[in-house]
Amino acid sequence: MSNLSSTSEFLLLELSNVPELQFLHFFVFLAVYLIAVTGNLIIILSVVLDHQLHTPMYFFLVNLAILDLGSVSVAMPKSMANSLLHSRSISYSGCVAQVFFLFFFGGSDFAILMAMSYDRYVAICKPLQYETIMHRGVCMQMAGGAWISGVIYGILHTAGTFAITFCSNMVNQFFCETPQLLKLSCSDLYLVEIGLLILSFVIVLGCFIFMVLTYMEIITTVLRIPSVHGRKKALSTCLPHLTVVSLLVFTGMFAYVRPPGNTSSEMNVICAVIYAILPPLLNPFIYSMRNKEIKTALLKLTDFGHFPQTSSSKILLVKPG
Repeated sequence: MSNLSSTSEFLLLELSNVPELQFLHFFVFLAVYLIAVTGNLIIILSVVLDHQLHTPMYFFLVNLAILDLGSVSVAMPKSMANSLLHSRSISYSGCVAQVFFLFFFGGSDFAILMAMSYDRYVAICKPLQYETIMHRGVCMQMAGGAWISGVIYGILHTAGTFAITFCSNMVNQFFCETPQLLKLSCSDLYLVEIGLLILSFVIVLGCFIFMVLTYMEIITTVLRIPSVHGRKKALSTCLPHLTVVSLLVFTGMFAYVRPPGNTSSEMNVICAVIYAILPPLLNPFIYSMRNKEIKTALLKLTDFGHFPQTSSSKILLVKPG
């Protein structure tokens, strides 16, 4: 294959070459995208407008919703535009941007989920020290650290991916996915990104084990609560976190840590949809359906007159979740 390291564009996977099916793909993706964006915007507005939700737990939830808005916007709009215009192309710079933002939002997302699990651990296992530990400064530092780590994570993987020499511009995916780009390499530099992916896997797996152990400690503490109502309230805030973390970790691992091989295009698309689109789509539903306080805020959101006047600067009034 010829050296295409200076290519100006990549050709993405066409989900269908039948015009009718391309329009169907556009409308299905549009519906999913609008549901994901609307759900996360509702979560953000509910927390911002209801002063009773101005606590560390919901502060991190707003950060998660913002990251999910970005995550679901990385690949879907371009894919929808290509289907509508019967095109497959994406510019080199556009491909670089997709890779960076996928890792940036994914890394920051995971870090925020780590912060949320620690917040629940302190609130349930050390309630008397909660206000001392989870004060405004600590929460801001944890959120800032999550966003900064995402930026570093995105830069490292983007540099590792595009340092290679490409011998083809045919990407077997509907967006610029790193594993598919690495298959286009005709130089040994792709081993650098493979090493970064392995290192990421080890770090993510270690953090996931830590979070599982943390939730085991939380569940043990919850089971000792004499009040049935107290146990239900504690579990209603913990189970969504564990569900979201598990979904993000296992779907990401399934897509990026599969053994090398010639998997079908259909399987690649399914894997991508599971880890790149499903979490941002499901997060608002998981939190709204499992959390009574969010449900109450959503009901209030239908009547803005019921909201007391609050300032966005007061979104972090620390009190146990």
